[in-house]
Amino acid sequence: MMDIATSSPLAENDRDTAGDALQGALADLVDLSLVGKQAHWNLYGPRFRSVHLHLDEVVATARDYADQVAERAAAIGVSPDGRATALVAAGGLPEFPSGWRADTEVVDYLVTALAKVIARMRDRIEKTGDADPVSQDLLIAVTAALEKHSWMFRAENQGRADKQS
Repeated sequence: MMDIATSSPLAENDRDTAGDALQGALADLVDLSLVGKQAHWNLYGPRFRSVHLHLDEVVATARDYADQVAERAAAIGVSPDGRATALVAAGGLPEFPSGWRADTEVVDYLVTALAKVIARMRDRIEKTGDADPVSQDLLIAVTAALEKHSWMFRAENQGRADKQS
Protein backbone atom coordinates (compact mmCIF):
# COMPACT_ATOMS: atom_id res chain seq x y z
CA MET A 1 0.00 0.00 0.00
CA MET A 2 2.65 2.55 1.00
CA ASP A 3 6.30 2.82 0.02
CA ILE A 4 8.71 2.59 2.90
CA ALA A 5 11.79 4.78 2.66
CA THR A 6 12.85 3.76 6.16
CA SER A 7 12.28 0.61 8.11
CA SER A 8 9.25 0.60 10.34
CA PRO A 9 9.02 -0.43 13.98
CA LEU A 10 5.49 -1.67 13.20
CA ALA A 11 4.15 -4.72 11.46
CA GLU A 12 2.88 -3.93 7.96
CA ASN A 13 -0.82 -4.10 8.92
CA ASP A 14 -0.29 -1.88 11.97
CA ARG A 15 1.84 0.54 9.94
CA ASP A 16 -0.92 0.82 7.34
CA THR A 17 -3.59 1.42 9.99
CA ALA A 18 -1.53 4.06 11.78
CA GLY A 19 -0.39 5.56 8.47
CA ASP A 20 -3.95 5.98 7.24
CA ALA A 21 -4.93 7.65 10.52
CA LEU A 22 -1.92 9.95 10.47
CA GLN A 23 -2.47 10.90 6.82
CA GLY A 24 -6.10 11.74 7.52
CA ALA A 25 -5.07 13.81 10.54
CA LEU A 26 -2.42 15.59 8.46
CA ALA A 27 -4.96 16.48 5.78
CA ASP A 28 -7.42 17.80 8.36
CA LEU A 29 -4.77 19.85 10.16
CA VAL A 30 -3.34 21.43 7.00
CA ASP A 31 -6.88 22.17 5.80
CA LEU A 32 -7.78 23.71 9.17
CA SER A 33 -4.67 25.91 9.10
CA LEU A 34 -5.50 27.18 5.62
CA VAL A 35 -9.14 27.84 6.45
CA GLY A 36 -8.08 29.55 9.67
CA LYS A 37 -5.85 31.95 7.76
CA GLN A 38 -8.55 32.61 5.14
CA ALA A 39 -10.98 33.51 7.92
CA HIS A 40 -8.31 35.55 9.70
CA TRP A 41 -7.67 37.70 6.63
CA ASN A 42 -11.33 38.28 5.75
CA LEU A 43 -12.88 38.85 9.16
CA TYR A 44 -14.88 41.90 10.25
CA GLY A 45 -17.27 42.77 13.05
CA PRO A 46 -17.43 43.97 16.64
CA ARG A 47 -15.52 40.93 17.93
CA PHE A 48 -12.86 41.27 15.24
CA ARG A 49 -9.87 41.46 17.58
CA SER A 50 -10.71 38.51 19.83
CA VAL A 51 -11.75 36.24 16.94
CA HIS A 52 -8.77 37.39 14.84
CA LEU A 53 -6.34 36.50 17.64
CA HIS A 54 -8.07 33.18 18.35
CA LEU A 55 -7.79 32.25 14.67
CA ASP A 56 -4.02 32.81 14.94
CA GLU A 57 -3.96 30.36 17.84
CA VAL A 58 -5.94 27.76 15.89
CA VAL A 59 -3.60 28.12 12.91
CA ALA A 60 -0.52 27.79 15.14
CA THR A 61 -1.98 24.68 16.79
CA ALA A 62 -2.89 23.11 13.45
CA ARG A 63 0.51 23.84 11.90
CA ASP A 64 2.46 22.59 14.90
CA TYR A 65 0.52 19.35 15.11
CA ALA A 66 0.56 18.88 11.33
CA ASP A 67 4.35 18.83 11.53
CA GLN A 68 4.33 16.39 14.44
CA VAL A 69 1.83 14.11 12.68
CA ALA A 70 3.83 14.16 9.43
CA GLU A 71 7.04 13.39 11.28
CA ARG A 72 5.37 10.52 13.15
CA ALA A 73 4.21 9.10 9.83
CA ALA A 74 7.76 9.30 8.49
CA ALA A 75 9.08 7.68 11.67
CA ILE A 76 6.91 4.62 11.08
CA GLY A 77 7.86 4.41 7.40
CA VAL A 78 4.88 6.20 5.86
CA SER A 79 5.41 9.05 3.40
CA PRO A 80 3.25 12.00 4.56
CA ASP A 81 1.40 13.90 1.85
CA GLY A 82 0.49 17.52 2.52
CA ARG A 83 -0.04 18.54 -1.09
CA ALA A 84 -3.18 20.41 -2.10
CA THR A 85 -4.32 17.45 -4.20
CA ALA A 86 -4.11 15.20 -1.14
CA LEU A 87 -6.26 17.66 0.83
CA VAL A 88 -8.88 17.75 -1.90
CA ALA A 89 -8.87 13.95 -2.17
CA ALA A 90 -9.32 13.64 1.60
CA GLY A 91 -12.60 15.57 1.33
CA GLY A 92 -11.89 17.53 4.48
CA LEU A 93 -13.60 20.56 5.86
CA PRO A 94 -16.65 22.26 4.41
CA GLU A 95 -15.60 24.98 1.99
CA PHE A 96 -15.03 28.33 3.63
CA PRO A 97 -16.69 31.05 1.53
CA SER A 98 -14.59 33.68 -0.20
CA GLY A 99 -14.81 37.36 0.59
CA TRP A 100 -15.38 39.26 3.78
CA ARG A 101 -17.00 37.31 6.62
CA ALA A 102 -18.73 38.61 9.73
CA ASP A 103 -17.25 37.53 13.04
CA THR A 104 -20.46 35.65 13.88
CA GLU A 105 -20.28 33.68 10.63
CA VAL A 106 -16.62 32.81 11.25
CA VAL A 107 -17.33 31.59 14.77
CA ASP A 108 -20.25 29.49 13.50
CA TYR A 109 -18.04 27.99 10.80
CA LEU A 110 -15.25 27.17 13.27
CA VAL A 111 -17.69 25.50 15.67
CA THR A 112 -18.89 23.25 12.83
CA ALA A 113 -15.45 22.65 11.30
CA LEU A 114 -13.80 21.80 14.60
CA ALA A 115 -16.63 19.42 15.51
CA LYS A 116 -16.07 17.54 12.22
CA VAL A 117 -12.31 17.34 12.67
CA ILE A 118 -12.65 16.26 16.30
CA ALA A 119 -15.10 13.50 15.39
CA ARG A 120 -12.66 12.18 12.77
CA MET A 121 -9.75 12.46 15.22
CA ARG A 122 -11.68 10.45 17.82
CA ASP A 123 -12.32 7.77 15.20
CA ARG A 124 -8.59 7.70 14.41
CA ILE A 125 -7.79 7.40 18.11
CA GLU A 126 -10.03 4.36 18.29
CA LYS A 127 -8.47 2.73 15.22
CA THR A 128 -4.85 3.24 16.30
CA GLY A 129 -5.16 1.91 19.86
CA ASP A 130 -4.00 -1.62 19.10
CA ALA A 131 -2.03 -0.84 15.94
CA ASP A 132 0.22 1.90 17.32
CA PRO A 133 -0.26 3.38 20.81
CA VAL A 134 2.45 5.98 20.11
CA SER A 135 0.53 7.40 17.14
CA GLN A 136 -2.65 7.12 19.19
CA ASP A 137 -1.04 9.20 21.94
CA LEU A 138 -0.18 11.94 19.44
CA LEU A 139 -3.73 11.90 18.06
CA ILE A 140 -5.07 12.19 21.62
CA ALA A 141 -2.90 15.29 22.17
CA VAL A 142 -4.08 16.81 18.89
CA THR A 143 -7.71 16.15 19.80
CA ALA A 144 -7.31 17.66 23.26
CA ALA A 145 -5.90 20.87 21.75
CA LEU A 146 -8.66 21.06 19.13
CA GLU A 147 -11.33 20.41 21.76
CA LYS A 148 -10.02 23.37 23.76
CA HIS A 149 -10.37 25.63 20.71
CA SER A 150 -13.82 24.18 20.04
CA TRP A 151 -14.92 24.92 23.61
CA MET A 152 -13.76 28.52 23.28
CA PHE A 153 -15.60 29.08 19.98
CA ARG A 154 -18.75 27.44 21.38
CA ALA A 155 -18.50 29.80 24.37
CA GLU A 156 -18.37 32.73 21.90
CA ASN A 157 -21.58 31.44 20.35
CA GLN A 158 -23.23 30.97 23.73
CA GLY A 159 -22.41 34.53 24.74
CA ARG A 160 -24.03 35.78 21.53
CA ALA A 161 -27.08 33.58 22.06
CA ASP A 162 -27.47 34.85 25.62
CA LYS A 163 -27.45 38.50 24.42
CA GLN A 164 -30.12 37.73 21.81
CA SER A 165 -32.49 36.18 24.37
